[in-house]
Amino acid sequence: MKDETMGQEDATQDAEACAEALESLDRISLDEIAFDDSGVGVQDEPEAEAQSDDQDADDVEPAKDEAGHEDTESEAGNQLESDTGEETVLLGSLPAEDSLTRELPGLGSAPAVDETIAMGDIPLPSVPSAREAEVRHRKMSPKRRNLMVAGVVAVALVAGGAGYASWNGYQQEQAAAVAANAHTMMSVQIGVHAAGLDCSTGSKIPVQVSGQDSDGSSVSETLYVDEHGRGIKLLPGDYTLSVAASPIASDGTVYTVPTTKAQVTIKSDGQDLSSQAAFKLKVPSADTVTDDQIDAAAKYAEEGGASSAATAKVLQQAATARRDVAVNAVSAQKAQAARDADARHKATDLYQLDIPVEWYGKVETWQNGSTLCIYLAGDSDTPIVTLVAMREGESFTPDEGDTVLGAANLGNGYTVYASGPVYPYVVPQTINGRTQNPVSTYPMNTAIELVELTTGNRYTYSQIKNVLVGKDGKADAATKLETDYLAQILLPSIKAQD
Repeated sequence: MKDETMGQEDATQDAEACAEALESLDRISLDEIAFDDSGVGVQDEPEAEAQSDDQDADDVEPAKDEAGHEDTESEAGNQLESDTGEETVLLGSLPAEDSLTRELPGLGSAPAVDETIAMGDIPLPSVPSAREAEVRHRKMSPKRRNLMVAGVVAVALVAGGAGYASWNGYQQEQAAAVAANAHTMMSVQIGVHAAGLDCSTGSKIPVQVSGQDSDGSSVSETLYVDEHGRGIKLLPGDYTLSVAASPIASDGTVYTVPTTKAQVTIKSDGQDLSSQAAFKLKVPSADTVTDDQIDAAAKYAEEGGASSAATAKVLQQAATARRDVAVNAVSAQKAQAARDADARHKATDLYQLDIPVEWYGKVETWQNGSTLCIYLAGDSDTPIVTLVAMREGESFTPDEGDTVLGAANLGNGYTVYASGPVYPYVVPQTINGRTQNPVSTYPMNTAIELVELTTGNRYTYSQIKNVLVGKDGKADAATKLETDYLAQILLPSIKAQD
């Protein structure tokens, strides 16, 4: 059984090898084939005799089978001739050189053809049995086997060479595509935000690029992008991006330059890098913009950010003018604030103070020694608060109808007391069960202004009258409004005189 299995495997391998070797037969010289054919008869016979001596009973059985087949063929031939009455030439009667079953050079005897086969009715050849294939293999000359192996190797080499050539060609195509891509400029987009910037009328944003492209070459250049972050074109590679200077808007706006840097890798055309490289340019107060900032913005505008050098010059002039106007406005505001502060600042021989900003321009003062009265502008008979300095240990009694609204200790042995009417209480028409028409005492406009001044514009006359005081006639809530305001604004500004 082991021999049969080995014979089957060898026969199968031989059949595959023969098929693959057919393509390489053109490489075998005619002389080699002729030599092989002539030597087969001489070499194979001794091998067959030697093999017959070593064969066991099983190895002889194929010869018996062949004899049986020959008898059967003869009987079938006689039967066919008697049935048809025609002379039929059988394969067995053909000369050996014309027989389809003659022994082929180097391959041993061909498989026996079925006894019913005649000329003109030839079926496809049957697959050799494992035993027959083994016999053929043993009868095959070493020369033939060597040629067959050489053919198989040659076919394998040719097939392998063709496969390698195909794969190598594909690899070369891919390498060529990568190389071409590596030398193609890629347009990419970054993220930028600059309020009010329109690069069609202003200058573009200069972006400093440094890094290394796919060829290993160092890159350091300035590129310009519009308000949408478009305008960068580079070879594939790794780069660092940063904003080099501010653009200039058409109205002269100069932006604060962000200090952030972005690391990006460019791989393909049309790549969106806005999530990796985003820059926000803020608008500073125009009066804080320096000449250096304007000059840097104008330089980059002239070098590529603007359509022309003339346009860059116009934008620089607009930025300078905008800055100068802002500086002048701020200077004017500061000057006015200084004058206002001087006008608001009051002083006596013992203390000094600042009139609340909310009161400035609406009140006036009179002074008598260490007493200072703040009254409604144009009406000295309508005091808002009166300040009196008293030595420590001395008692203070306000004027009739006034209430002590607070006190400030000077720290030099004196205390300043603030007193006055509680206007949020006395102005409403109905107070504590008494009927009083404030309009007959104060004009309505005056009544409204007094309430707003003494509460720091936190409440209106109508709110005080209808909600806070109401009809219960209690003045505590209204008084607290005024005392709280003075305690927060006026009294902290009272200091001892230097």
